Amino acid sequence: MATENYDPCYPDQLAVHRYLPLWARMPAFAAKPAFLWADDDAATGAMSYTAITYSELNAAVDRMASGLLATLRRGDTVLVLASPGLRLVKLLFACQRAGLTAVPVIPPDPSRPGPAHAHLLRAVSQTRPSAAVADARYVTAVASSRLAAALSGLRWLSVDELDEREAGLPRAMAGHAGCGAGDAYLVQYTSGATGVPKPVVVTAGSAAHNVRAARRAYDLGPGSTIVSWLPQYHDCGLMFLLLTIVSGATCVLASPDSFLRRPRLWLELISEFKATCTPVPSFTLPLVLRRGGGRSASAHGLQRPVQLGSLRNLILINEPIYKACVDEFVAEFGRHGLRSESVSPSYGLAENCTFVSTAWRSTSGRVDRLPSFKKLLPSARLPSSRAHEASEIEIVVVDEKTGEPVRDGTEGEVWVSSPSNASGYLGHPSASHEAFCGRMPGRAGSRFVRTGDRGVVTGPERYLYVVGRSVDVVVTALNSRVHAHYIETAALERAPDRLRGGCIAAFTAPTTTSSKEQLCVVAELQKGSRSDDHTSLCDGIRRSVWEAGKVRVGRVLLVQSGAVPKTTSGKVRRGAAREKLVARRYPVVFEALYDDGDGEGSTRAVGDEDGEMEERCAASWMAGEGGVPGMATTLGASCRIRVQSFL
Repeated sequence: MATENYDPCYPDQLAVHRYLPLWARMPAFAAKPAFLWADDDAATGAMSYTAITYSELNAAVDRMASGLLATLRRGDTVLVLASPGLRLVKLLFACQRAGLTAVPVIPPDPSRPGPAHAHLLRAVSQTRPSAAVADARYVTAVASSRLAAALSGLRWLSVDELDEREAGLPRAMAGHAGCGAGDAYLVQYTSGATGVPKPVVVTAGSAAHNVRAARRAYDLGPGSTIVSWLPQYHDCGLMFLLLTIVSGATCVLASPDSFLRRPRLWLELISEFKATCTPVPSFTLPLVLRRGGGRSASAHGLQRPVQLGSLRNLILINEPIYKACVDEFVAEFGRHGLRSESVSPSYGLAENCTFVSTAWRSTSGRVDRLPSFKKLLPSARLPSSRAHEASEIEIVVVDEKTGEPVRDGTEGEVWVSSPSNASGYLGHPSASHEAFCGRMPGRAGSRFVRTGDRGVVTGPERYLYVVGRSVDVVVTALNSRVHAHYIETAALERAPDRLRGGCIAAFTAPTTTSSKEQLCVVAELQKGSRSDDHTSLCDGIRRSVWEAGKVRVGRVLLVQSGAVPKTTSGKVRRGAAREKLVARRYPVVFEALYDDGDGEGSTRAVGDEDGEMEERCAASWMAGEGGVPGMATTLGASCRIRVQSFL
């Protein structure tokens, strides 16, 4: 196993929590901030910061792990519902050190039933936790809410009490080393972009391998400073907590709500702390351009000036990543020091813990500008077929029907094989076998994750472009295949001043009069958008989509802001959008229906409807296959998830 090369006596660790005491014992790191929490006051705009050093974090993790084990047993599953912040960071590492399996879930508002409630109940049904850990106020709120009856079987622990335990209490951690490499330390839910979120079982060893691979790919180390406002509960936001510790870096955290309320906060934090690395969803760039204030705001003194010259890695997640959007952002903020070579388009998925690849080139051989393919930036650079050294994370584009690799330049399904591969979906052996046991002819023993993503490799440097999802492909009138995001982009380009970017869904659904499928476009109107001439706007969307890809739109819905279902990371949930349309649950402002010919079709204006915002949950994922809510577990004293039972 390779070492991190900070020191000859500093070896890789089998689990991420084991890095903490190593750093805490080093004089150069004991007093170094591991994490800072930035609090942006919504009323005054004043910024305040709370920091925790490596030594303080290690001690806090010990105390909280001891408190957890005073009530729970090693191997138990615990639902993590604490609010974003440093306490949540400490709790996540404490669960790993205590040898518990954490299930982080964004805590839903107990008083407002909706999709978040359904997801929480789904997580309880599937993972069967022994306890839930949350803020003291949240525990009280749940007890008097509709959730109380459904969650009555849970033992509730206060993260406040765990965090405030006296430091002098006997340490219960000396007797064991927490999660081992093969233990399930996390159940991470997929984003739900293509269906109901699935529970992915991640072992501590897979997670450690994944963040080490990411550390090397982004060239992070003790001198790195990371800024992240991503949700800390899953995917990239959670990975960067682990990545900070493995790298010995410092990470400045802020809440997603703070960013969405004031997008320029992100740039101000980069400038304030001279950040070298920041991960953001690709929708961040147009949002900041529109609401974050660029040249005009700074020139008129409306915003604090920013300096982005320290940034080495502007990590873009949530494929597809459009080149034009990135170019516009770099052009605007290049005058503030942002360099084009810092752009790091990346690819990841929960089934490989999170990180898969990046197209960023380290200082040893990076280029100023990345190439593009069909308007997109690449997400990886694959090794040459003549390369002798095997990749740490192997990526292959294959014919999904045969499993055979396709020629460069041919679109196929992206398959991934690495020690970072997760162990499967909790409670769903057949779905796990389908997704995690891809076999390639002539590669006995090799197992691949079938990502469901479509990709193509082009050029002498073998750049990989992730062009869309298999389930989102639309067949055109000319019998060719177009990815839904191209249709959505064409619709937005028709009226970017009236439609919300990233809030348009394209999918096929039955017509209003028969079961025949037609292409539907659901587009959110910007708040304050003028209410006249909706017919012209719908006709323009239809015309723009036809001109861009020879795709005929049969139905256009203009809906209220916030109506299109999206994941917590900003991806459009097209399947949920389709279900919502079929169930007639959109708050429709205007609707246009078109026939199969070239006529302009019929339209109807619709007033505000009682748009129920809850998405229906699939019963199969709620109960597990065969009605079994959890995966095969060890019965008796411990409920440690058995992760190899179906692969």
